[in-house]
Amino acid sequence: QAGGAIKEYAEKCGMPYVNHRWLGGMMTNFGTIRQSIRKLEVIEKMEEDGSIKLLTKKEALMLTRKKEKLLAYLGGIRYMKTQPDMIFVIDTVKEKIAVQEANRLRIPVVAPLDTNCDPDLVTYPIPGNDDAIRSVQLFCQEMAEAINEGKALREQDGEALPSEEKEITDEEKKEVLDEAMSEEDFNGEQE
Repeated sequence: QAGGAIKEYAEKCGMPYVNHRWLGGMMTNFGTIRQSIRKLEVIEKMEEDGSIKLLTKKEALMLTRKKEKLLAYLGGIRYMKTQPDMIFVIDTVKEKIAVQEANRLRIPVVAPLDTNCDPDLVTYPIPGNDDAIRSVQLFCQEMAEAINEGKALREQDGEALPSEEKEITDEEKKEVLDEAMSEEDFNGEQE
């Protein structure tokens, strides 16, 4: 229910987001998550440069399925190159793994807290309803506006964040294809 608002406002301020299930290790095992995001980038590059069309139908299908799965779980954090400096969590009860990981890594947690939440787990609690869609939208909107203000101030001060693109090699393409073909979720469909 809150996923739509989270995605909408995170994209408005250009921030990474998770609006589906939080995968354990998204912060504590960030290196592995980055490798999975890299696989997504490799598959998209193969689609872009046409090399996916040179594969068999089965291979192309397996890569497409892998891409969809990676996008569903990691699409919102695909441009996140380092661990976050802070996280904003809607529904700390449901997203307790995210809060635990952030606490373990000493990453500040900002979250609206309802009466069913433990305020000791959150660095900066915001008293409020974290269930109703309108309040979730309000919290997300306010957070997005604050982030955009902060970004504008950083730009004014001349602080620009560099972005670097790493070239995708043929070896990476082969590794991703081999992995997709070896996954057991193939249902025996033929070309």
